[in-house]
Amino acid sequence: MKQYKADLIILLVTFFWGTSYSFMKIGLDTLAPFNLIALRFGVAFIAAGVLFHKKLRRADRKAVQYALLLGTLLFAVFVCIIFGLRNTSTSNAGFLMSMTVIFVPVLTALFLKIKPDKRLIAGIAVAVAGIGLLTLRPHAALQSGDALCIFGALFFAVHIIVTGRAGKKADSVTVGVLQLGFAALWGGLFSFLFEQPELPNTAASWLSILALGILCSAVGFVLQAIAQKYTSPTHTGLIFALEPVVTAFFGICFLKETLTMQGYIGAGLVLAGVAVCELDIRKLLVGRKRPGKSSYHRAA
Repeated sequence: MKQYKADLIILLVTFFWGTSYSFMKIGLDTLAPFNLIALRFGVAFIAAGVLFHKKLRRADRKAVQYALLLGTLLFAVFVCIIFGLRNTSTSNAGFLMSMTVIFVPVLTALFLKIKPDKRLIAGIAVAVAGIGLLTLRPHAALQSGDALCIFGALFFAVHIIVTGRAGKKADSVTVGVLQLGFAALWGGLFSFLFEQPELPNTAASWLSILALGILCSAVGFVLQAIAQKYTSPTHTGLIFALEPVVTAFFGICFLKETLTMQGYIGAGLVLAGVAVCELDIRKLLVGRKRPGKSSYHRAA
């Protein structure tokens, strides 16, 4: 698989995840947070497990170890998102969670010694500016949940980097499916300890759980694990910056929400930032890449 195909798969995953906030909001109307996490990833694990049961039977120790780590990170991400939303605005949460775009290249440079080039840094800067315009509102004050959202973005950045490494060390599909099971186990454990676990009791809550479990989790995280074998963690993090744009699109089309001129400018900047990083301008101008140049290189 070529990198551009892997990036397209990551873009599809971003599309699914762009719908997840609406489904989470519906689910949280009737379900407690840990219970929602357990049901979401439980459904995801069952759906993906049925499809890839042969691979799961051949799971080795390395795949299980990576899956446990990724499942724990995944659980931490969604705990931060759900509890963070209780004490901050949705706009602030969306911006802060999108700080994954910043954390991925920073952590990659620090721990993997992979230094991004100037074009990538410029694209990240443009995308972050766009996310700010798209999600933040004038005179919006920071709330206590902001710290949780920042931690959520940090955990997700680590998840992206570890997923990229896991795909090279173990079977990516096996790891992708097993991590869903571990996230469900953590959710179930915390739900039994701190909540009263229950099944959805309305059609709307069942719809939210099935959509979150099958599309946003089973399909999304398995495809992410597969695609990241063929693209870089920084590319992945940057494409995920499109999630607020997708969320805004669904809000406008299906929830009759409106987007201000500031929002449209922000969406355009996010798209421009991704384009700067994904398109090689020299290739467009001369028809081919110059030898010896690469978007990513090892730091000296």
